[in-house]
Amino acid sequence: MSDPTTPEPNQLVGDVQQAAAELREQIAKVIVGQDEVVEQVLAALFCRGHALLVGVPGLAKTLLISTISRTLSLSFNRIQFTPDLMPSDITGTEVIEENKATGERHLRFVKGPVFANVILADEINRTPPKTQAALLESMQEHHVTVSGVQHALPQPFFVLATQNPIEQEGTYPLPEAQLDRFLFMINVKYPSEAEELDIVKRTTARQDVHLEHIVDAEKVQRIQDLVRDVPVADHVIKYALRLVRATRQPGRGEDDHRPIFIQQYISWGAGPRASQALILAGKAHAVLHGRTHVSPDDVKAVAHPVLRHRLITNFNAEADGVRSDDVIDELIKTTTIDGTDARTAEQMDAVMR
Repeated sequence: MSDPTTPEPNQLVGDVQQAAAELREQIAKVIVGQDEVVEQVLAALFCRGHALLVGVPGLAKTLLISTISRTLSLSFNRIQFTPDLMPSDITGTEVIEENKATGERHLRFVKGPVFANVILADEINRTPPKTQAALLESMQEHHVTVSGVQHALPQPFFVLATQNPIEQEGTYPLPEAQLDRFLFMINVKYPSEAEELDIVKRTTARQDVHLEHIVDAEKVQRIQDLVRDVPVADHVIKYALRLVRATRQPGRGEDDHRPIFIQQYISWGAGPRASQALILAGKAHAVLHGRTHVSPDDVKAVAHPVLRHRLITNFNAEADGVRSDDVIDELIKTTTIDGTDARTAEQMDAVMR
């Protein structure tokens, strides 16, 4: 028998949906449009994942991240990545301190900017691989090791990195294995004409915007736990697996059963982390839309930000002007969903209720 003091799953999901709506309302005081980007950032946060935002200069990527941290009542640090940035500039370093009374000296660890809840890694591809690796280790392990001593990072811990898709001269592109550490790659697009008109009006006049704190660190962690508890039916997991496995080259001696467009345009497909990300992000998408179970539509909704940086296109794709997003569009169209006939769908919905 359930504990009457424990909230029902529908009530918990409703609370999250209301909190997300209030967050969007606060963010909209500063950020015009970019609704899809905001939702994907929130989904990544609620999954305990990290996100890479890609867009040309001037699209308010930095402003969006700092605004989200303010509405979440979380500590925030911005790290501007430059070619001369060293790992210790991020993680922190040990300094020698002397006790003037006794003359004794000892080492004290001085925390770097990575010790915050929300980290903005601005233009992460402009710093050498050694420094990139220091941040990515923190993202994966949630701690920093200096002189053999581990220092835990504050929780929740969330990295939002930015990249500029132009001006690639003098940059250090992230290797595919490090890109795979990001749950999402989020494309930040140009605003519409009406949105740009609103942006110009807002930013060229006096502004005094007050942002309210909607959720704190404790509530964010409760939401993250809730997302992990959302049930997923086997046919949804198998659908996610088919999406990912269709992108991979066959093993030695196996026939190539991949779709023709995958064979033509993809040189390397997504790994198991992509399958995990599709399901986890699908859970967050379902919760953000007020549902207590994951459907194939949730998986489709997150397929682009999950897969676009995990598919390596080849020369044929570059020659034909085919992007990874185009391949994902075709993949979603051609991948079948088991158990979606009317009778089975009705049974599944009855079970999930």
